[in-house]
Amino acid sequence: MTANLYISATEAKSGKSMIALGLMELLVRKLERVAFFKPIVNLRPGQTDKDIKLIQEHYHLVMPFEKMYAYTAEDASRLIATGRHQELLEGILARYAELAAEADFVLCLGSDFEGVTKAFEYDFNAEIALNLSAPMLLVMKVRNKTHREVIDASKVAVESFESRGNEILGLFLNQCDNQEEGSCLEQLREQLGDKVEFVFALPDDPSLRQANVAEVAELLDAQVLFGFDQLTRQVGHYEVAGMQLRNFLPRLMENSLILTPGDRLDLILGCLASFKSSTMPHPAGIVLTEGIKPDPSLHHLIEGINDLMPILYTNKETYETAAALSRIHTALSPDNPRKIAKALGLFEAHVDLELLSQKVVNYCPRVLTPKMFEFSLIQQALKDKKHIVLPEGEDERILKAAEILHSRQVAQFTLLGDPDEIRAKIGTLGLHLEGVPILKPENAPRFEEYCLKFMELRAHKNPTLEQARDIMRDVSYFGTMMVQLGHADGMVSGAAHSTMHTIRPGFELIKTKPNCSLVSSVFFMCLADRVLVYGDCAVNPNPNATQLAEIAVSSAETALAFGIEPRVAMLSYSTGESGKGEDVDLVREAVRLAQQKSPDLLVEGPMQYDAAVDPAVGQAKMPGSKVAGKATVFIFPDLNTGNNTYKAVQRSAGAVAIGPILQGLRKPVNDLSRGCLVPDVINTIVITCIQAQAVAKG
Repeated sequence: MTANLYISATEAKSGKSMIALGLMELLVRKLERVAFFKPIVNLRPGQTDKDIKLIQEHYHLVMPFEKMYAYTAEDASRLIATGRHQELLEGILARYAELAAEADFVLCLGSDFEGVTKAFEYDFNAEIALNLSAPMLLVMKVRNKTHREVIDASKVAVESFESRGNEILGLFLNQCDNQEEGSCLEQLREQLGDKVEFVFALPDDPSLRQANVAEVAELLDAQVLFGFDQLTRQVGHYEVAGMQLRNFLPRLMENSLILTPGDRLDLILGCLASFKSSTMPHPAGIVLTEGIKPDPSLHHLIEGINDLMPILYTNKETYETAAALSRIHTALSPDNPRKIAKALGLFEAHVDLELLSQKVVNYCPRVLTPKMFEFSLIQQALKDKKHIVLPEGEDERILKAAEILHSRQVAQFTLLGDPDEIRAKIGTLGLHLEGVPILKPENAPRFEEYCLKFMELRAHKNPTLEQARDIMRDVSYFGTMMVQLGHADGMVSGAAHSTMHTIRPGFELIKTKPNCSLVSSVFFMCLADRVLVYGDCAVNPNPNATQLAEIAVSSAETALAFGIEPRVAMLSYSTGESGKGEDVDLVREAVRLAQQKSPDLLVEGPMQYDAAVDPAVGQAKMPGSKVAGKATVFIFPDLNTGNNTYKAVQRSAGAVAIGPILQGLRKPVNDLSRGCLVPDVINTIVITCIQAQAVAKG
C-alpha cells in the first residue's frame, strides 16, 4: 500500500503550507514518485489552490491540478447539507486512490479552517486521515500563546485526534518565541513521548507572514499602473498617508506600503523620491485609493523613471482598503523563490531531517481502515484483470455486483445458469452486461471435455460417463472445472448454495497447494477503525494442533497479501502459562508448531481475546509481548468458537464481515453467505481476483 501522511492544522493560519513544503523537499530527495493531495480546496471561479500551485510548480509534479483535490469547499458543504456525507467521503477516497496508484508516497494537506466548511473541519480532517490509513502530523501556531497554553493546547489536540482513532506521528509548533522554544519542547517531548514520535519547533519569522505587493494587488483586485518587475517586494507595514508631506516623511518606514488618494500628488512624488534616495526609507509601493488616478502630467513624469516601485490603483475608499489589508493572509507562492528559500532554510535549520526522514518515509501504519482496505483491493485487482466465473447467474445480487465491476473493468465474467432467465432478469433490472458470456453447463461447447476431465481427476472413484455428466450439469462443479482447466481464474458462489455445495468441488477437482494439507478460511472483519483477520470460522470443525498451526500460517500469509501486517494470536480460554487442560495444551502445541513452520512470523498464545485486542489488558497479562494487545490475525481453536465469535462481532459491533475467504486451494474458489448483500459480493469477487493474481505469479 502506498505510504502517506496527513498534515492537519489545529486552527486557521497555522502555517501548515510551510511544513508541507519542508516535508515535500525531504520526500522528493528520498523517493522517486511523490504525489500531493488536498481533500477540500477553497476555490473561486478561475482560481487554483495556492498550496497545490506551490507544490505542483516548485517540484514540477506531472499530475494535473484537477487530480490533486477531490471537492471544492462549496461542493463539500452542499453534500453535507443534503445528508450525503458518505458520498463525500467515498469521493475523496476514490480521488486519493487514483493518485496513490501512481505514487510511492502521497502527502496530504488538510483543510484550511476557513469559509463554509469551518464548522465540521476538525472532525472532518480526523475522519479523512483515519479512512486513508494515514498517520497525522499536527501543526500548531504558538505565536501570542503562553508557555502553559502551548503545552495544554498540544496535549488536548493530540488526545482529541487519538480519541477519534487517529495515529499522531508528530507535532510541529510553528511561529515560536525563541526564548520559550527550548523549555517548551523539552516538556512536550516528555509529556507526549508515548503518544507521538517527534515534536519540533520552528521560530517566528515575520518576513514569512508579510505579503508582497502582488498579493496585495490580488486581494484588492487592484490595477497595477507601474513597477511590474517589483511586485515581489515584501510589505513590512501599511501606512495611511493623509497629512502634508513634511509631516509624513518623518513617519515613513522601510518597506511600507503607502495608502493615499490618487489626487495627493505631493505624497506620491515624496514617496517616489524616497524610493530613489540613499538616505531615506524605501517604500514597498503605493496604493492609490478613492478611484482617482494620477493626472496625465504626473503619469508622463512617472513613465520616465527607471526601476520604479509598484503603484497600484483601486476604486475602494482609503479606509476600506486599510481594513481589507489588515485581514490579508499571505501564502507561499512559486512566484516568490526568495520566500520559499527562506521557509526551507528555516525548516532545515530547526528540524532533525534524518530523524524526520526515518519516521515519515519508513513509517508503517498500525491499522488498515475498512474504507482504505476496500479501495486498496480495487486498485490491486485493476493491475491485472482476471476472469471470474459466477455459477449463480440468476441471482439479482450477483448480477448487480457483476455490472458494477464490469463497468469499472475490474474483472471479466462468465455467468452460469439458464441464458433466457438470466437475460430477462438483466433486462428487468436495467443492467448493462453486454459482452458477458452466459452458459448453461449442459449446452456449453466444452461440456463433454469437462465430463471426461472429471472422470480423469476422480478416477480413483471409478465414475461412469453418465455419472460425470450428471455431476457436471451442476453449476458449482462446472464453474470449478473452468477454474481447474484455466478457462477462468477463480470462482465465487454461495449466494444461493450452501458452503459445502460451493467448496466441495474445489476439494475434489482443484485440491490443495503442495505445502498445505487442508483448506481453511478467514474472514476480513472490517471494524470502525481497522481490519482484522479471523480464522478458521467456516471450514474445519475441530482442528488438531498440526492443522491449527497450518491455519495460523496460512491466515498470516493471506493477511500479508492484502496489506495487513500479521501479528497472530492463537486464542484460548486462558492467557500465557496461567491455564491448564487439554484444550489449552492443544493451542500451546499449535503455537510451537507454527513458530517452527514459520520462524519469522509473530505468533503467540494461548491468549484470551481481550488480551489479544486490548493494549492495556495485553500488557497486564503478557508483559513485553509483541502480539498481545496488537494482534491483527485471530486464530480460533475450533469452528464453534470462531463462527459464533465472528457473527457476534458482526452483529453487535456493526462490523462488515468479508468472507469466508478460502485458503489452501491451488486456485481460488470463494464462498458467499446466503444472506450476502451486493457490497459483500463485490468484495469477495475482488479478493478472488487478487488471489488469482498471486496464483499467476507463482
